Amino acid sequence: MIDTTDLTRELLYQVRLGEDSAYEFKSISVKGTKVDQPGRDSVADELAAFANANGGILVFGIHDKTRDVDGIERGDLDTVDQWLANIASQAIDPALPIETRLLELPNREGVMRPVVWVRVAKSVFVHRSPHGYFHRVGSSKREMSPELLARLFQQRSMVRLIRFDEQLVPRATLDAIAPNLKARFLRGDVPEDMQLKKLFLIGADESGASRLTVSGVMLLTARPADHLPSAYVQCVAYSGILRNGEYQVDAQDCDGPADEQIRFAFNFVKRNMRTEAVKRPGRIDIPQFELAAVFEAIVNAVAHRDYSMHGALVRLHLFSDRLEISTPGGLADALTVDSMEANSISRNETLVNLLSRYYEADPVSKRQNLIERRGEGVPTIIAASERLSLRRPVYELVEHTELKLTLFAASREKNGLVAHFTEED
Repeated sequence: MIDTTDLTRELLYQVRLGEDSAYEFKSISVKGTKVDQPGRDSVADELAAFANANGGILVFGIHDKTRDVDGIERGDLDTVDQWLANIASQAIDPALPIETRLLELPNREGVMRPVVWVRVAKSVFVHRSPHGYFHRVGSSKREMSPELLARLFQQRSMVRLIRFDEQLVPRATLDAIAPNLKARFLRGDVPEDMQLKKLFLIGADESGASRLTVSGVMLLTARPADHLPSAYVQCVAYSGILRNGEYQVDAQDCDGPADEQIRFAFNFVKRNMRTEAVKRPGRIDIPQFELAAVFEAIVNAVAHRDYSMHGALVRLHLFSDRLEISTPGGLADALTVDSMEANSISRNETLVNLLSRYYEADPVSKRQNLIERRGEGVPTIIAASERLSLRRPVYELVEHTELKLTLFAASREKNGLVAHFTEED
């Protein structure tokens, strides 16, 4: 992260020079609890224009014509910050990650006034904002011609041939690496940075500064959501069959590194699911869910979700009659719901590869590594769960942006293995 003093010094210098291809200034006014000016759509266009070009910085609280530091009232800073976050996530498609900083600059009378500094990185995607597709030309935004837009789509499609999980995360510096998490990847006397680069856990950005990749954030940081806000698993257990807060009995956000997210979510299910039994001819336990299938489903959700989707997270909801696991991003490439059982395609090839090589599995999975790359995950989930509950699990695409898996619960009354037994009086 840029030092605040250096950032302030750079910004003061830029204010004297005025706007250019990398800087945009905006006055801002807040009435009550809402931003009155500038318009939401106009700001979305500016942010997308930077992302579609070479990135840039937009500063709120500075007049674009006079370059006066009007500032923002301190009580309005949270309102402005939330307003910007909503624009970046809701008014731009695909959602745009931004970095914001609160700074103070002197106005013409020498009084320090708060401003909001917003940095937008050059994107590997082409972003559409409310009024179309824009890019930055000099000190202004311009709508892209059909020819330029087609060329940009082609260029950035080629860039994305580099797997998304190998992309650099702009704000994730090497200071975020937890020493205990990187130890498993280091071997012998080879320099540490060389080993981590070879595994695509870190890389250098356009300025030469070292940054963590998406895989690096997921495996080397104690809390990936600090850098990828939705990179965690939300777990909720309900006493009945409805998603209703009144019936919630347990909840947990599993927000550690990827392997910890998998284990914590799995333990959440074990902790909250019931186990019934019959007593004749001998005690037979009937778990609510087949744990091997649950483990496999959670591994798939964490390893294969689309980490580029801003504001979307893996959701695990446990009910009395079913377990639902929702994964952001739908299906990778040419997969369909009907072809999942026969075909296997990894969305995050680097992340999957590292989880399969460096992480041991939970004993319940009856395998050696956290992920075993034989394409047997979905068949295992379907066969093991159906064998226990006598109901085939259901995969369904929700608006092409989310894959939902439903595992049905087994019970003493419904389980086919013990249906011919009666409980001993």
